[in-house]
Amino acid sequence: MQRTEHILIVEDDCEIGALMERHLSENGWKVSLAANGAEMDRILGTSRIDLVILDLMLGGEDGLSICRRLRGSSTLPIIIVSAKSDDFDRVIGLEVGADDYLPKPFNPRELIARVRAMFRRMEMGAAEPSVSAKTILFENWRMDCTTRSLHNPDGAVVSLTPAEFDLLQVLAERRGRVLSREQLIDLTHGGNSQSSGSGRNIDILISRVRSKLEAGGAPYQFIRTVRSGGYEFVAEVTAS
Repeated sequence: MQRTEHILIVEDDCEIGALMERHLSENGWKVSLAANGAEMDRILGTSRIDLVILDLMLGGEDGLSICRRLRGSSTLPIIIVSAKSDDFDRVIGLEVGADDYLPKPFNPRELIARVRAMFRRMEMGAAEPSVSAKTILFENWRMDCTTRSLHNPDGAVVSLTPAEFDLLQVLAERRGRVLSREQLIDLTHGGNSQSSGSGRNIDILISRVRSKLEAGGAPYQFIRTVRSGGYEFVAEVTAS
């Protein structure tokens, strides 16, 4: 089952913190609250946090110092929120390591949009190919990414549509990683109308690719379905 992202809000204004927590929770995220840097450190030490929303004007250790300290030891995404809205503070916040800066007061819908955009960027970064080559080999099958052709172990060409080839290439290049339907839509979009659209379209394409691999002599399913997660290419892959 796909894990729910966990957001840590570091905010010393209880009312604003509770408001952000409510809106983020209503949108399906797990949320924890910290009023200062010490509480933040305690939560980070005991929980897996995926994103930090950090107020700039905290009592005690200020937000800039916390941001600089966090960035020195982790790549955790940080969104700074602050009543200071001038360009100087925005630039300083980004320079010390924040990934985004949202001035107060803000519409809760904008906060939600910023958080969603951040998680999308994280997903796309995690989906970068581990294999990128002109030729991809798996179980004696060969994908020629220049001619966009697939050959089975006997050397016979297995006919794939452009959308099917794109999908198989994306999965093979990221062997061992579970890719959601949304990620597959984004990664295979590339101007190909067949490969964009709903998650159901991805399911249909997966089914077609599996059928063609099986007809070509695949000894097992190279593409595994991960319940509530997406799809994973499981065959060993080499590239040249």
